[in-house]
Amino acid sequence: MAMWQGAMDNRGFQQGCFNSFQSSSSDEDLVDIPGTAMNFSLRDDVPPLDGEIEEDKSYNGGGIGSSTRMMDFLEEPIPGVGTYDDFNTIDWVREKSRDRDRHREITNKSKESTWALIHSVSDAFSGWLLMLLIGLLSGSLAGLIDISAHWMTDLKEGICTEGLWFNHEHCCWDSDQVTFEEKDKCPKWNSWSQLLISTEEGAFAYIVNYFMYVLWALLFAFLAVSLVKVFAPYACGSGIPEIKTILSGFIIRGYLGKWTLIIKTITLVLAVSSGLSLGKEGPLVHVACCCGNILCHCFNKYRKNEAKRREVLSAAAAAGVSVAFGAPIGGVLFSLEEVSYYFPLKTLWRSFFAALVAAFTLRSINPFGNSRLVLFYVEFHTPWHLFELVPFILLGIFGGLWGALFIRTNIAWCRKRKTTQLGKYPVIEVLVVTAITAILAFPNEYTRMSTSELISELFNDCGLLDSSKLCDYENHFNSSKGGDLPDRPAGAGVYSAMWQLALALILKIVITIFTFGMKIPSGLFIPSMAVGAIAGRLLGVGMEQMAYYHHDWAIFNSWCSQGADCITPGLYAMVGAAACLGGVTRMTVSLVVIMFELTGGLEYIVPLMAAAMTSKWVADALGREGIYDAHIRLNGYPFLEAKEEFAHKTLAMDVMKPRRNDPLLTVLTQDSMTVEDVETIISETTYSGFPVVVSRESQRLVGFVLRRDLIISIENARKKQDGVVSTSIIYFTEHSPPMPPYTPPTLKLRNILDLSPFTVTDLTPMEIVVDIFRKLGLRQCLVTHNGRLLGIITKKDVLKHIAQMANQDPESILFN
Repeated sequence: MAMWQGAMDNRGFQQGCFNSFQSSSSDEDLVDIPGTAMNFSLRDDVPPLDGEIEEDKSYNGGGIGSSTRMMDFLEEPIPGVGTYDDFNTIDWVREKSRDRDRHREITNKSKESTWALIHSVSDAFSGWLLMLLIGLLSGSLAGLIDISAHWMTDLKEGICTEGLWFNHEHCCWDSDQVTFEEKDKCPKWNSWSQLLISTEEGAFAYIVNYFMYVLWALLFAFLAVSLVKVFAPYACGSGIPEIKTILSGFIIRGYLGKWTLIIKTITLVLAVSSGLSLGKEGPLVHVACCCGNILCHCFNKYRKNEAKRREVLSAAAAAGVSVAFGAPIGGVLFSLEEVSYYFPLKTLWRSFFAALVAAFTLRSINPFGNSRLVLFYVEFHTPWHLFELVPFILLGIFGGLWGALFIRTNIAWCRKRKTTQLGKYPVIEVLVVTAITAILAFPNEYTRMSTSELISELFNDCGLLDSSKLCDYENHFNSSKGGDLPDRPAGAGVYSAMWQLALALILKIVITIFTFGMKIPSGLFIPSMAVGAIAGRLLGVGMEQMAYYHHDWAIFNSWCSQGADCITPGLYAMVGAAACLGGVTRMTVSLVVIMFELTGGLEYIVPLMAAAMTSKWVADALGREGIYDAHIRLNGYPFLEAKEEFAHKTLAMDVMKPRRNDPLLTVLTQDSMTVEDVETIISETTYSGFPVVVSRESQRLVGFVLRRDLIISIENARKKQDGVVSTSIIYFTEHSPPMPPYTPPTLKLRNILDLSPFTVTDLTPMEIVVDIFRKLGLRQCLVTHNGRLLGIITKKDVLKHIAQMANQDPESILFN
């Protein structure tokens, strides 16, 4: 007995392990630690697979048993059992099995009483209620962001004396002194030179306005990067690469948490207002997913099941794009095409509902005062002609080239940021890029305005009352007849605008490369669309003038007569925007739908499709990865791309561990190991799970058990079951054999054993293994030969093998 007591007192290791689990953060804690770095190399990605889930108590209890004295504590929940560590992948098979068991239990109970039937109905309705809440919250936050960003962007140029909370447009809304020629000037709006030196004319006034513009830009950028660095490091960037990884089953604690949502919302307004070459559309997807994740905690069905939660996050991503572009259908298709890993039909319906509610909420807020969901909504009336497919395809080629160039240069710069001292000074980097952007942007009116306003200007179809330089045409016609405006010769304003747009194009192309990836919220949709819209408008004006001066050419005379409205430059800007966005993101279907939802017309689908497909073909020819996939690979996230084929003729035995000359695979035996033996294996290895075999000699597979569940179950048994000591035998069998007298109580852990782990033979082709990992969402599978255990293949091994087959160094791209 003294020996037992001494063994029982020796609990330091087990207690420490258990405390480490209890102290790990959950999605409800959502506390981010500034300066922390993700380290994926600490543990092999061996999954928690537990196929023996019959009731919740199977997970909560830990399955402790003994042949002599025994306390049954399986009814009591054990914290940590059935959950996942940070930076680990969920087990889709187990999560779906748990949800089926939960649903089956609720259905069976619903027949027993009225209260159980009400509970069953509320459980079924909870998904739709959750979608409603996500749509309302996402739409409200998007409206708040739009209104705040518009006001703070105008704050860099002046303030409204009537009310500081009015932006420039709302300040001059009801002014009687505003003219079409100078619609932005009104007595109520004062520039900073008027406020500080009481004049708006002269070089000194220009310098004052210039200085205040740069000063405000630096202040906004400094606040944004400081808030991100101090309170929520996960709030930086676009968020879409990480959301794609999370939706594939990876766990990043705090990435979709409360602090991330609050800081991302605030800093997104600041970053957009600073004038940097970034957009709010990508981060709005992150914001919507944060809303979805937080609201999931109100519903047990989604809080306790990681797979069900990811269905909600897919719908939230659709709501995010819906409010970003005012495109509910495009948002659903974006979630399906670009970010979701598992997208059942039920999720499609709920995504549609969430996107609808979000768009309706934003429309009710009316942030731009034009009853539209986006600033650059346009309507074109002139039909396009077949010959114009040639310039549209040219824009597609430009978009593909720009997309491939941007991805390569931006990834190279981000890799330099990661591997050099540059990454240690995010605040200085943001301030330097902001200063360069503001100094170069102010002299050019097309870079001084916000990027959304620029796109709106470029998409605009010139009318008689337009005072923009882009609409400064010479009028040689009778305007009293009405109808569409004919093609007209360009005036001095158009030529001046062309030069300014050409310079703006160069600035946008260069500065966006260095902006995307900094430690502030930064979307890529709007900058990419701006590059394409500028190129498209330049080409459109060129085509318009060519058609006007050379309407008798063979390419024009069949469809463009003198005095007709043949070319719409705004349409070319829209097609160019779609081409560049497609070249960067490699979207196709969702991109076309988003763009035609922006225009409100279906007749331009063919030009958009031609440009989107051309840009994708050209970009794919120069590099297979889109920008989000490239950033996933740069960050080393364990994301198994479902779109790429694995065409190499390797076998499971070529990939499995242990390899030849490696140490033998660490296994547990079903009935011959003591608690001390198991604790020694746990302390000496970093694996997160162990195969269980009949004996080391036979190596016949029995099942698979998780390291996490082993530690928690043993510790719990020591606390609640008298007599469990280091010499107690652990059994994974159905019945423990009779023990000699005076032996310690045994520990039965069969209930935490997965009796049906996924297995393949050693001669299984790797293309089949890769497909199995993709379609089932596995974290590992065991390799056998004639029923004997040979080795294990984890998701990490599969990713390394794919990289190796692509002539890449697997260690350089994984788990950085």
